[in-house]
Amino acid sequence: MKIGIIGAGQIGGVLTRRLTALGHKVFVANSRGPETLSGLAAETGATAVSAAEAARSGELVVVTIPLKDVPKLSRDLFAGVPDSVVVVDTCNYYPRKRDGRIEAIEAGLPESRWVEQQLGRPVIKAFNNIFAEHLLKLGKPTGAPGRIALPIAGDNPAAKAVVLRLVDELGFDPIDAGGLDDSWKQQPGTPVYTKDHDAAGVVRALSEAKKERQPEWFATPASPGTFQKPA
Repeated sequence: MKIGIIGAGQIGGVLTRRLTALGHKVFVANSRGPETLSGLAAETGATAVSAAEAARSGELVVVTIPLKDVPKLSRDLFAGVPDSVVVVDTCNYYPRKRDGRIEAIEAGLPESRWVEQQLGRPVIKAFNNIFAEHLLKLGKPTGAPGRIALPIAGDNPAAKAVVLRLVDELGFDPIDAGGLDDSWKQQPGTPVYTKDHDAAGVVRALSEAKKERQPEWFATPASPGTFQKPA
Protein backbone atom coordinates (compact mmCIF):
# COMPACT_ATOMS: atom_id res chain seq x y z
CA MET A 1 0.00 0.00 0.00
CA LYS A 2 1.11 3.58 -0.63
CA ILE A 3 0.89 5.53 2.63
CA GLY A 4 1.40 9.24 3.29
CA ILE A 5 2.45 10.32 6.78
CA ILE A 6 2.18 13.98 7.77
CA GLY A 7 4.29 14.37 10.88
CA ALA A 8 7.59 12.68 11.71
CA GLY A 9 7.53 12.95 15.50
CA GLN A 10 7.17 10.01 17.85
CA ILE A 11 4.15 8.25 16.31
CA GLY A 12 4.90 9.42 12.76
CA GLY A 13 8.49 8.22 12.99
CA VAL A 14 7.47 4.86 14.40
CA LEU A 15 4.81 4.34 11.73
CA THR A 16 7.34 5.23 9.05
CA ARG A 17 9.74 2.61 10.41
CA ARG A 18 7.15 -0.10 10.97
CA LEU A 19 5.24 0.36 7.72
CA THR A 20 8.31 0.45 5.49
CA ALA A 21 9.59 -2.68 7.23
CA LEU A 22 6.30 -4.36 6.31
CA GLY A 23 6.84 -3.48 2.65
CA HIS A 24 4.57 -0.47 2.29
CA LYS A 25 5.67 2.51 0.23
CA VAL A 26 5.76 5.45 2.64
CA PHE A 27 5.87 9.16 1.83
CA VAL A 28 6.69 11.15 4.95
CA ALA A 29 6.47 14.89 5.58
CA ASN A 30 7.06 17.32 8.43
CA SER A 31 6.69 21.06 8.99
CA ARG A 32 10.36 21.84 8.30
CA GLY A 33 10.69 20.44 4.79
CA PRO A 34 11.78 17.20 3.11
CA GLU A 35 15.48 18.03 3.39
CA THR A 36 15.25 17.67 7.20
CA LEU A 37 14.00 14.08 6.83
CA SER A 38 17.01 12.74 4.92
CA GLY A 39 18.14 10.64 7.89
CA LEU A 40 14.76 8.98 8.39
CA ALA A 41 14.45 8.44 4.63
CA ALA A 42 17.90 6.84 4.44
CA GLU A 43 17.18 4.64 7.46
CA THR A 44 13.81 3.37 6.28
CA GLY A 45 13.62 3.74 2.52
CA ALA A 46 10.68 6.12 2.89
CA THR A 47 10.41 9.07 0.51
CA ALA A 48 10.66 12.51 2.13
CA VAL A 49 8.09 14.89 0.66
CA SER A 50 6.08 18.01 1.45
CA ALA A 51 2.80 17.75 3.36
CA ALA A 52 0.90 18.49 0.15
CA GLU A 53 2.69 15.64 -1.60
CA ALA A 54 2.10 13.26 1.33
CA ALA A 55 -1.63 14.00 1.15
CA ARG A 56 -1.64 13.06 -2.53
CA SER A 57 0.76 10.14 -2.52
CA GLY A 58 -1.12 7.49 -0.62
CA GLU A 59 -4.11 5.23 -0.53
CA LEU A 60 -4.04 6.06 3.17
CA VAL A 61 -2.77 9.27 4.82
CA VAL A 62 -1.89 9.59 8.51
CA VAL A 63 -2.04 13.02 10.14
CA THR A 64 0.11 12.82 13.26
CA ILE A 65 1.13 16.29 14.39
CA PRO A 66 0.53 18.34 17.56
CA LEU A 67 -3.16 19.18 17.72
CA LYS A 68 -2.45 22.91 17.96
CA ASP A 69 -0.70 22.72 14.58
CA VAL A 70 -3.57 21.12 12.66
CA PRO A 71 -5.08 24.54 11.72
CA LYS A 72 -1.68 25.51 10.28
CA LEU A 73 -2.02 22.88 7.56
CA SER A 74 -3.17 24.20 4.20
CA ARG A 75 -6.95 24.48 4.03
CA ASP A 76 -6.83 22.81 0.62
CA LEU A 77 -4.47 20.05 1.74
CA PHE A 78 -6.89 17.36 0.57
CA ALA A 79 -8.48 19.28 -2.29
CA GLY A 80 -8.82 16.94 -5.25
CA VAL A 81 -7.72 13.89 -3.25
CA PRO A 82 -10.10 11.01 -4.10
CA ASP A 83 -12.74 10.15 -1.52
CA SER A 84 -11.37 6.61 -1.47
CA VAL A 85 -8.17 7.80 0.26
CA VAL A 86 -8.42 7.02 3.97
CA VAL A 87 -7.31 9.74 6.39
CA VAL A 88 -6.18 8.65 9.86
CA ASP A 89 -5.96 11.06 12.79
CA THR A 90 -3.67 10.14 15.71
CA CYS A 91 -3.86 13.52 17.47
CA ASN A 92 -4.50 14.07 21.19
CA TYR A 93 -5.47 17.24 23.04
CA TYR A 94 -2.92 18.26 25.68
CA PRO A 95 -4.19 21.71 26.70
CA ARG A 96 -1.97 22.17 29.74
CA LYS A 97 1.19 20.62 28.36
CA ARG A 98 1.28 21.79 24.74
CA ASP A 99 -1.83 22.82 22.83
CA GLY A 100 -3.36 25.60 24.85
CA ARG A 101 -7.09 26.18 24.90
CA ILE A 102 -9.26 24.96 22.01
CA GLU A 103 -12.76 26.18 22.78
CA ALA A 104 -14.73 23.58 20.82
CA ILE A 105 -12.93 20.69 22.51
CA GLU A 106 -13.25 22.34 25.91
CA ALA A 107 -17.01 22.48 25.22
CA GLY A 108 -17.14 18.73 24.58
CA LEU A 109 -16.44 18.19 20.86
CA PRO A 110 -14.41 14.98 20.39
CA GLU A 111 -10.85 15.74 19.38
CA SER A 112 -11.07 13.90 16.08
CA ARG A 113 -14.33 15.58 15.14
CA TRP A 114 -12.50 18.90 15.58
CA VAL A 115 -9.60 17.62 13.43
CA GLU A 116 -12.09 16.54 10.78
CA GLN A 117 -13.53 20.06 10.71
CA GLN A 118 -10.08 21.61 10.33
CA LEU A 119 -9.10 19.26 7.50
CA GLY A 120 -12.46 19.38 5.75
CA ARG A 121 -12.14 15.63 5.39
CA PRO A 122 -13.60 12.60 7.23
CA VAL A 123 -11.06 10.87 9.48
CA ILE A 124 -10.55 7.59 11.28
CA LYS A 125 -9.19 7.85 14.84
CA ALA A 126 -6.36 5.38 15.59
CA PHE A 127 -2.90 5.02 17.15
CA ASN A 128 -3.56 7.76 19.70
CA ASN A 129 -3.79 5.65 22.87
CA ILE A 130 -0.48 3.76 22.72
CA PHE A 131 3.03 4.88 23.61
CA ALA A 132 5.22 5.26 20.51
CA GLU A 133 7.85 2.90 21.91
CA HIS A 134 5.21 0.23 22.47
CA LEU A 135 3.90 0.69 18.93
CA LEU A 136 7.47 0.18 17.73
CA LYS A 137 8.39 -2.86 19.83
CA LEU A 138 5.36 -4.70 21.23
CA GLY A 139 3.50 -5.94 18.16
CA LYS A 140 2.85 -9.69 18.09
CA PRO A 141 1.56 -12.18 15.50
CA THR A 142 -2.17 -12.69 15.18
CA GLY A 143 -3.44 -14.98 17.92
CA ALA A 144 -0.38 -14.56 20.16
CA PRO A 145 -1.14 -14.55 23.92
CA GLY A 146 -1.14 -11.11 25.47
CA ARG A 147 -1.43 -9.30 22.15
CA ILE A 148 -2.16 -5.60 22.73
CA ALA A 149 -5.40 -4.31 21.20
CA LEU A 150 -5.99 -0.85 19.74
CA PRO A 151 -9.35 0.93 19.32
CA ILE A 152 -10.30 2.43 15.95
CA ALA A 153 -13.22 4.85 15.62
CA GLY A 154 -14.78 6.27 12.47
CA ASP A 155 -17.95 6.76 10.49
CA ASN A 156 -17.03 5.13 7.15
CA PRO A 157 -17.11 1.32 7.41
CA ALA A 158 -14.92 0.79 4.33
CA ALA A 159 -12.29 3.27 5.52
CA LYS A 160 -12.36 1.81 9.01
CA ALA A 161 -11.90 -1.70 7.60
CA VAL A 162 -8.66 -0.57 5.91
CA VAL A 163 -7.32 0.72 9.23
CA LEU A 164 -8.45 -2.37 11.13
CA ARG A 165 -6.46 -4.54 8.71
CA LEU A 166 -3.41 -2.29 9.00
CA VAL A 167 -3.47 -2.42 12.80
CA ASP A 168 -3.56 -6.22 12.65
CA GLU A 169 -0.66 -6.21 10.20
CA LEU A 170 1.34 -4.06 12.62
CA GLY A 171 0.88 -6.69 15.32
CA PHE A 172 -2.07 -5.50 17.37
CA ASP A 173 -5.66 -6.68 17.75
CA PRO A 174 -7.93 -4.09 16.09
CA ILE A 175 -11.09 -3.18 17.97
CA ASP A 176 -13.96 -1.35 16.27
CA ALA A 177 -14.68 1.43 18.77
CA GLY A 178 -17.74 2.83 17.00
CA GLY A 179 -18.32 6.05 15.11
CA LEU A 180 -16.20 9.17 15.34
CA ASP A 181 -18.56 10.65 17.92
CA ASP A 182 -17.52 7.72 20.13
CA SER A 183 -13.81 8.51 19.76
CA TRP A 184 -13.86 10.43 23.06
CA LYS A 185 -13.69 6.99 24.69
CA GLN A 186 -10.04 6.70 23.62
CA GLN A 187 -8.94 10.26 24.38
CA PRO A 188 -6.34 11.03 27.10
CA GLY A 189 -7.59 10.32 30.59
CA THR A 190 -9.90 7.46 29.62
CA PRO A 191 -9.45 3.84 30.82
CA VAL A 192 -8.04 2.70 27.45
CA TYR A 193 -5.42 5.46 27.17
CA THR A 194 -1.80 4.13 27.34
CA LYS A 195 -2.86 0.97 29.19
CA ASP A 196 -1.85 -1.77 26.69
CA HIS A 197 -5.01 -3.82 27.23
CA ASP A 198 -5.73 -6.99 25.29
CA ALA A 199 -8.89 -7.21 23.17
CA ALA A 200 -11.20 -8.01 26.08
CA GLY A 201 -9.57 -5.29 28.13
CA VAL A 202 -10.06 -2.67 25.43
CA VAL A 203 -13.73 -3.56 25.06
CA ARG A 204 -14.15 -3.33 28.81
CA ALA A 205 -12.23 -0.06 29.07
CA LEU A 206 -14.29 1.55 26.31
CA SER A 207 -17.48 0.53 28.12
CA GLU A 208 -16.20 2.07 31.36
CA ALA A 209 -15.23 5.43 29.84
CA LYS A 210 -17.03 8.49 31.17
CA LYS A 211 -17.73 11.36 28.79
CA GLU A 212 -16.97 14.04 31.38
CA ARG A 213 -13.35 15.03 30.80
CA GLN A 214 -11.24 14.82 33.95
CA PRO A 215 -10.21 18.20 35.39
CA GLU A 216 -6.52 17.74 34.56
CA TRP A 217 -7.42 17.49 30.87
CA PHE A 218 -9.04 20.92 30.75
CA ALA A 219 -7.11 24.08 29.93
CA THR A 220 -6.32 26.63 32.63
CA PRO A 221 -5.69 30.39 32.30
CA ALA A 222 -1.96 29.53 32.31
CA SER A 223 -2.16 26.93 29.51
CA PRO A 224 -0.08 25.79 27.79
CA GLY A 225 2.83 25.03 30.07
CA THR A 226 5.48 22.43 29.29
CA PHE A 227 5.72 18.67 29.53
CA GLN A 228 8.09 19.20 32.46
CA LYS A 229 5.82 21.67 34.28
CA PRO A 230 2.23 21.46 33.03
CA ALA A 231 0.28 24.71 33.48
